[in-house]
Amino acid sequence: MSGASAAPAPPLPTPPVTVPVESSTWDRITNWASENKTLVYTIAGVTLVATGAGVVYYLNSDVKPKPSQPKISKKEKRKRKEAERQAEANKAAAEAQPEKPKAASVESADELPQITEELVATLTDEQRKDYALQLKNAGNKAYGSKDYNKAIDLYSQAILCKPDPIFYSNRAACYNALSVWDKVVEDTTAAVNLDPTYVKALNRRANAYEHLEQYSEALLDFTASCIIDEFKNQTSADSVERLLKKVAEQKADNIIKSKNPDKLPSPTFVANYIQSFRVKDRPAGLEDSVELSSETGKGQLQLGLRAMDRKTHEGYEEAAGAFEKAIELGGLDEYEALAYNLRGTFRCLKGQQEEALKDMDKSLELDPAMTQSFVKRASMHLERGAREEAAQDLEKAIQQNDQDPDIYYHRAQLHFIHGEFQEAAKDYQKSIDLDTTFIFSHIQLGVTQYKMGSIASSMATFRRCVKNFDKVPDVYNYYGELLLDQGKFDEAIAKFDTAMEMEKQTKPMAMNVLPLINKALALFQQKQEFTEAEKLCEKALILDPECDIAVATMAQLLLQQGKVVEALKYFERAAELARTPGEIVNALSYAEATRTQLEVQTKYPQLAAKLQGMSGAGAGAFAGAR
Repeated sequence: MSGASAAPAPPLPTPPVTVPVESSTWDRITNWASENKTLVYTIAGVTLVATGAGVVYYLNSDVKPKPSQPKISKKEKRKRKEAERQAEANKAAAEAQPEKPKAASVESADELPQITEELVATLTDEQRKDYALQLKNAGNKAYGSKDYNKAIDLYSQAILCKPDPIFYSNRAACYNALSVWDKVVEDTTAAVNLDPTYVKALNRRANAYEHLEQYSEALLDFTASCIIDEFKNQTSADSVERLLKKVAEQKADNIIKSKNPDKLPSPTFVANYIQSFRVKDRPAGLEDSVELSSETGKGQLQLGLRAMDRKTHEGYEEAAGAFEKAIELGGLDEYEALAYNLRGTFRCLKGQQEEALKDMDKSLELDPAMTQSFVKRASMHLERGAREEAAQDLEKAIQQNDQDPDIYYHRAQLHFIHGEFQEAAKDYQKSIDLDTTFIFSHIQLGVTQYKMGSIASSMATFRRCVKNFDKVPDVYNYYGELLLDQGKFDEAIAKFDTAMEMEKQTKPMAMNVLPLINKALALFQQKQEFTEAEKLCEKALILDPECDIAVATMAQLLLQQGKVVEALKYFERAAELARTPGEIVNALSYAEATRTQLEVQTKYPQLAAKLQGMSGAGAGAFAGAR
């Protein structure tokens, strides 16, 4: 049975789960987005596109080995954080200040008459200009004395003389100080109408919109500001990141409420989840050779295990339903703990974490020696951010059976995603020592060596994998990724081609589409071969229409070609396919970034050409934004 007794996301906000295969592909998507932030230009820090595949054990971040960094003391971290906060406060204070005064050529403000529309009509252009400047300077003085109402009156008179964008923006600064946000919006809008590239007014209006909880409007203004400044203002870029998350969180609520709780993720995801556990024989009495009635709990359990082995979307759906029905029918006897384990597995895959945890609890209550239930429960704790509980469950599993290689593999995964590569390597090796036949322990050991900077050891591990597991497509797929990371493009493509051919021959009805997506990523990221890359993505989506990685890859491929409207549809589809709230927020962040680009081009057409110019320049304008 394919992992029948067994059990994914980014820094925003859910941690990853125990699923082994897809994250390296995700990382390559993520790395491209990070290096091309003028294309996905509103992303100043969102780290993942859409993780319905979620998982993140293979190459959880970029695959390149990083040099070790000196540890920073807690005291130093606090000092740095305080310095950042102070810098931000200073920046905000500076933004709130009105424009600095210039010398005027008329008498002092106290000697000026009260300006009315009637009086203005009698003045010459030069007199209006001089009065306006003097009133503005007087308004700045009143603002500096925190006499905001007097400043508002003076700026209002200046505006009567001359409707200047600076005067409107300065009056907005007064309303900002008084927290009259609708008036801030009104005045900054007048300023922007007079000067669409007035960054200070855009930022001031964005801040007011944020206070009014009109996050989409705030995002649009901060984005326009970023484009005008060519993404050189880190404060505005950080504001874009913050607003993207707020807008995405608002919209994610609607998706979560309308989401079908019984819907499984793509078969690619489910298969990779299940194969993170070693294949085990069916329990005695549940083999296909044994005839069991489908009207009994045992019969439904047998049907579910048989359906899982098909590794298709229909098969997984059938299996999930069969395990639910098996428990409803009862009469499971010695198989009851297994039934709860399996039902919990599919509930976990659907994102029903609370129900899944209860099933694993019940499974362990019925059979405390079922180590796989401990391991699966650990993965669920990890997804919820409860690392300590996850570690405790893995230790309990070892106490039950310290010779179970699955436990060490999944404990290694826990270490890996927390960057504890030395500990991870030890546990992967322990898993291999106990069972040399499980390919993913070997692959993950090679990846861990690569992350540690031991490139030669990593390549040697993968060469041994090719020799000992020469018929396993996953070996060639992940070997290709590491070769590509080293710039060995042709060798990597050859490995992806081999993986695709093997998938076609060995699993024509349940082909893993990751090699197709990897080749597409390689072609458009390395050689800008868009047409061929699109064909590969389309083929992947025919084979697995709900594969979120394929959807996200197509979105970025279209975005890089400037097909923004089409890209938006794919980003929105990625959000629909996402599995957990954190993954939905990530997907929507990219969708909102793309949508905002369209809105900027519509609302500020003069910025469209500038944006296209920056996009053509590649990543330079936003390099190192984080």
